[in-house]
Amino acid sequence: MELLRKWLGHPEDIYHLLRFKMGGYRAVMPRVDPDTLGPGLRACYRYLNQTSRSFAAVIQALDGELRHAVCIFYLVLRALDTIEDDMTISLDVKVPMLHEFHSYLYQPEWKYTESKEKDRQVLEDFPTISSEFRSLSKVYQDVISDICHKMGVGMAEFLEKKVDSQNEWDKYCHYVAGLVGIGLSRLFSASELEDPIVGQDTDLANSMGLFLQKTNIIRDYLEDQLEGREFWPREVWSRYAKKLSDLAKPENIDMAVQCLNELITNALHHVPDVLTYLSRLKNQSVFNFCAIPQVMAIATLAACYNNKQVFRGVVKIRKGQAVTLMMDATNIQAVKTIMYQYAEEIYQKIPSTDPSCHKTQQIVASIRARSLPHGPMASRHHYSPIYVSCAMLLAALSWQYLSTVSKAAEDLVQTGEN
Repeated sequence: MELLRKWLGHPEDIYHLLRFKMGGYRAVMPRVDPDTLGPGLRACYRYLNQTSRSFAAVIQALDGELRHAVCIFYLVLRALDTIEDDMTISLDVKVPMLHEFHSYLYQPEWKYTESKEKDRQVLEDFPTISSEFRSLSKVYQDVISDICHKMGVGMAEFLEKKVDSQNEWDKYCHYVAGLVGIGLSRLFSASELEDPIVGQDTDLANSMGLFLQKTNIIRDYLEDQLEGREFWPREVWSRYAKKLSDLAKPENIDMAVQCLNELITNALHHVPDVLTYLSRLKNQSVFNFCAIPQVMAIATLAACYNNKQVFRGVVKIRKGQAVTLMMDATNIQAVKTIMYQYAEEIYQKIPSTDPSCHKTQQIVASIRARSLPHGPMASRHHYSPIYVSCAMLLAALSWQYLSTVSKAAEDLVQTGEN
């Protein structure tokens, strides 16, 4: 019944879940037919589906040869990331591997069979991935190899040092996510589905990655603490606690939330760049691929802002909310409307006593100004009485059925959770 109560409070979720369940996801996320692929690519898409619950579907929805290039790009970086994450590999082995990983793309027999990580299959069958990499057009190979090299060097740099300053936070996020944004943008332009400027403007592409990565780092505070990882910048959290782990103590919750709000304010500064970047995209599949994670991110930040639950458990957006965002975020004006409304949601929660309140108000004002449409704002959350009544009836009739969303829907919804 809890699920039913949630839906009654959000009738738009019912509409979009039904629409999604009945095939609406195919318009946004068509899937690759494995029967049309050779054995190597078929294996690569199988690994993609096994290792990514969030990006597998959006990658498969890309147009033409770009789809395969991005699939291989993802798997190469997943293999690199698996090396970085594997704590059983000694540093004297791991650091050279990270530095040289890009060269393994051109070594047909190279593979690594000693990893204990859950995604080790991409290392154990790296010859299949590298073979498909070498089958790509040279323009794609050059981008993937270059980004892989830069990312490996950056990962090695942060293996033995923690993130201290906010500049280092930006640098770390650049290595692990900004470079992904830059690489993807270069692939978009190389495919000629997008103009050259998309791949050339590395500052905007970097911001796309930083916004997503900072959102994940902010939301995953407790999970990272439990796993012994620390990604919040010392320069910020040291103003609120002696140790980062102290923020999880009940007696420190007020200071913890203030620290949280400051980091969310930092992340929001990337939103204007995100809007500029998205406004340049022409291809529908590329736009969907880029826009969906960004609207999920701002919805997640709105859920986390001034929320003590970040330090007590997991904060997630509703599945119906995630589906609504996926179905809506198909053009720049719709994305601007979404950004405006979540920025407004954050604004309404800003405590007047919060040390960052003025900075938060300023960046929210900037987002509002960039998001305002030329005409009257159409709210996604306004529904007529008859629509609400129908939605409530649908909820009463089908809430139990819809509680088990199809696997395709589950995979896509995880974009908002991961």
